[in-house]
Amino acid sequence: MHYLNQEAESLSNGFSSRSSSLTDWDSIRPVRYDQFIEMMGFSMDEERDPPKIYPSGTLQQKGFRIEKFYYESLPDLFVPANLYVPDNIKKPRAAVIYLSGHSHGQKVNYQAHARRLAELGFVTLIFDTIQFGEVWGNHWGAYNKGWFNWYSRGYNPAAVELWNAIRGLDYLATRADVDMENIGATGISGGGSQSWYFAAADPRVKATAPVCGAGTMDSQVGERRIDGHCDCMMINNGFQIDFTDIGALIAPRPLLIAQSDRDELYGIESTHQFYKTLSKFYGEFDSEKNVSLVETPGGHSYHPVSRKAIFSFFLQHLMDKKVASETIADIETNAENLLPADSLNVYNGTPPETDLTKTIQNSFIKTAEPPIINSREALNAHQNKVKDYLKSRTFGAFPDSAMAFDGEMIYRTADLSKFGNNTYSFNSEKGWRLKVNIFYRQPQDKKSPLLLVLRSPGEERWESEGYANKLAENHNIAYLEVRGVGEVGWAPELDWHVRRSAAWIGRTPASMQIYDAMRALEFCRTLPEVDPTKISIAGRDGMAAIAMYAAMMDEKCENMYLSNPPETHDQPSPKNGRDFALELLNVLRITDTYQIPALSYPTKTYFSGEIPPAYAWSDSVLHRAVNDQLYIVN
Repeated sequence: MHYLNQEAESLSNGFSSRSSSLTDWDSIRPVRYDQFIEMMGFSMDEERDPPKIYPSGTLQQKGFRIEKFYYESLPDLFVPANLYVPDNIKKPRAAVIYLSGHSHGQKVNYQAHARRLAELGFVTLIFDTIQFGEVWGNHWGAYNKGWFNWYSRGYNPAAVELWNAIRGLDYLATRADVDMENIGATGISGGGSQSWYFAAADPRVKATAPVCGAGTMDSQVGERRIDGHCDCMMINNGFQIDFTDIGALIAPRPLLIAQSDRDELYGIESTHQFYKTLSKFYGEFDSEKNVSLVETPGGHSYHPVSRKAIFSFFLQHLMDKKVASETIADIETNAENLLPADSLNVYNGTPPETDLTKTIQNSFIKTAEPPIINSREALNAHQNKVKDYLKSRTFGAFPDSAMAFDGEMIYRTADLSKFGNNTYSFNSEKGWRLKVNIFYRQPQDKKSPLLLVLRSPGEERWESEGYANKLAENHNIAYLEVRGVGEVGWAPELDWHVRRSAAWIGRTPASMQIYDAMRALEFCRTLPEVDPTKISIAGRDGMAAIAMYAAMMDEKCENMYLSNPPETHDQPSPKNGRDFALELLNVLRITDTYQIPALSYPTKTYFSGEIPPAYAWSDSVLHRAVNDQLYIVN
C-alpha cells in the first residue's frame, strides 16, 4: 500500500518536470496529446464523415424546441440524444455539450441543465452514456464485474463516451445554426471527468466547466477515494499521467473547475493542489485569468452557486456577455415543469436490433491478430516490435534506472540440500527488498547452472519444492517470492483495491512481479556460485506467465519451465478480484500469453505435462522460423 501511495504521489508531484517551460511545451504538447489519445484507444487523425442521424420527433417548449434523435458514432453503435434549440435563431449560435454523469435516465435526469442553457440562448446537445441511458451497457468492469481483462485490452469506457462526444460535435458542425467557434462542454461526476477529456482531446471545445470530476492521483490512491469510482473516471494510464496533465492539454483555453468541499470522491485539498498547479501553468501563457475554481459546500453534487457560475462562464467566453452569476436564474427543479422519460426518449423501448451498446467493450479496442511468421528474420523483427511496445506501453512504469542490489546473505545452513542452503536479500525497486532462497545440488565453490522458481500465491509449504525437484537435475534451485506472494504479499481483501489502484498509476500486479523476477535473474548472475550463462526460470499457473515475460524481457535465460500457464490475458476474474492478477496494460494490442514462448527464442520452453492448445501457435512458429519446438517434461 505504501508503494502505491508513494508512486501516486510521485505522479502528482511530477507535473512540473513533465510540463517544463512554455518554450519546450510547443514540442512536448504534441507528444503528450498523442499519448493521451492512444491511451483512449482511437485516432483523431483519420478523416471522419458526420455521423448518420435518425430523427424521432420534436417537442416545442417555451422559447426553444427539443429535437429527438439518435446518431451512429461507430458502425452499429447508436447514441440516443436530445438537442435543445432556442427559438428565432437568426445567425449561428454558441453551443454547449452537456455530458451526463452516473444517474439513471441520463438526458432525462439532467434535462434541467439543458433547458436552462437553451433559455440562455445556447444550442445544447445532451446524450445518453452507454451505462444508464435507454440501453444499459457497461461502465463497471473491474469495478464490480471482475473484468480486469479490460486493462489488458487497453479498454476503458471513458473512451467510448469521449468518442460519442466527439461524434456529437461532428454532427453539430453540420448545422447552420451552430457557431463552431464557440463550443462549450460541461457535466458532473462522470460527466465532469468527460468534460476534462473532451476539452483535452478536441480543440474545437473553446471553454469547459467540469463539476466534481477530477482529483490528483495521490489523493485518489492514497486516500482510497478510487474505491468509490467507476472505471471511467481515469484513463488506461500506460503513460503514467496525472489529471493535471489532462488540464495542461486544455490550456490556455477557458477552464472553470467546480468542486464541492465534502465530496467523498474528490478531496477539496486535492482540487486546491491541481488548481494551484494549473494556474501556474496557465500563467506561462499569460492566461491565468482563463482558469478559475468555484468551491461550494456539500457532498458530490451541484450547488446553485456552481450552476450559476457555469452559466456566467459560458455567457462570457462563448457569447462575449459579462453577466454576474448572482443575477442569473438557476435551473428549474419542479418536476411539473420537466418532461417525463417517455417524452424525451427516442427509442420508445425498441433500440436498433444491431445496437452494440451492451457489448461495445468487446470490440472498441482492436486486439492484435497473431502474425504469420515463417522465417528467423520475421521472428526477430516481431520480437523487437513486441518488446519495444511493451517497454513503453505496458512496462513504462519500470524504473528508468535500476537500484543498486545491495545484496546480503541473511541465512545459511549446511542442511536442506546436498550442498547446503543460502538466503540472500536484495533491492528490487525502491521500497521493495526481496529474498532469494537457494538450495545447492552442486558444490558452492564452483559456478553451476541455476533454476529460479517463482513461488505462487497461497501455495502450501514445500509445494514449489515438490514441483522443482523434478526439473533441471544438474541445477541449483532458487526460490523467489515476488510482490503479492508470501512475505511480500498483502491481505486478499486488498486485491481488488491494489489491482485498480495499480492500473490507475500505470502498472499492474503482474508487471510489478515481472520486474521483480527480472531483477532476481540479474541479481543471481552476480553470485559467485552461479554460472551467469546458465540461468533458467520456472513458474506454475499464473506465475508461469510472469516467468515467460521475465524471460522474454531479460533475453538471457537459457530455459523456461512452465506448468499450466494461462492461454490468454483476455479472461475475467471474480468480482472481488481474488484470483491471480494476470492483467498487463495494453498487452492484447500487441501480443498474448500463448505467443510468448516463440517471442522468447532462443530461450527454450519446457511444459510439465501437456502443452495447452493455444500454445500450438508458438510451437508452429518455432518449427517454421528456426526449426525448433516446444518441449514436454514429465
